[in-house]
Amino acid sequence: MAMPELLTEVNVVSTTVRLLLALVCGGILGIERGRKKRPAGFRTYMLVCIGSTLVMITSQYICSLYQNSDPARMSAQVISGIGFLGAGTIIVTGRNRVMGLTTAAGLWASACIGLSIGIGFYSGAIIGCILIFFVMSVLHRLDERVISSVKIINLYVELSQMSDVGHLMRFAKEQDLKVNDVEFVRGKSASGLALTLTLKFPKCYTQIEIIELFSTIEGVTYMEVI
Repeated sequence: MAMPELLTEVNVVSTTVRLLLALVCGGILGIERGRKKRPAGFRTYMLVCIGSTLVMITSQYICSLYQNSDPARMSAQVISGIGFLGAGTIIVTGRNRVMGLTTAAGLWASACIGLSIGIGFYSGAIIGCILIFFVMSVLHRLDERVISSVKIINLYVELSQMSDVGHLMRFAKEQDLKVNDVEFVRGKSASGLALTLTLKFPKCYTQIEIIELFSTIEGVTYMEVI
């Protein structure tokens, strides 16, 4: 039997190659997330990729036994089912900061790579793994640079008392800053008074300058960018 046929049909050799490739691709993506201390890391990505690969191999095996079966049925369940695992990595903090979106998207992409490997689409899986790793690691710096250049900033601010809200709003107006989406949230300070707000500021300011300005406002006990 020729090597291409050996790797495309369901047998011991092709099953071993596919599962090992899934192990490698999942591990590559998982290492990147693990280095950033994300909820889903090295082993999680491996398991997702291997599991989805095994599902696709099983689908191909079923089709080889039963000609009228649908090879896409089991893989469709993987795509929808991985959403439950991805949702578990998305965290909304007490300061309304959403974390884990990239990790959830990476898990979904890892499952897609596994499905490609499982059906024997090796070139698509390898190219996809390279591009996904590039987006998750290299483009992370570009994403931070783009965000820092945007003249809109989201702040979490803790205040000592309710009257300090007026000080904050007046200060923003004096500095020609437009305040949007103000929301009171539970704070961690003794007063328990905190709020999140979105600021649109002129081009003459930078985000660092805005943070420094707000840190000088009377009554502000803590502040961070969210």
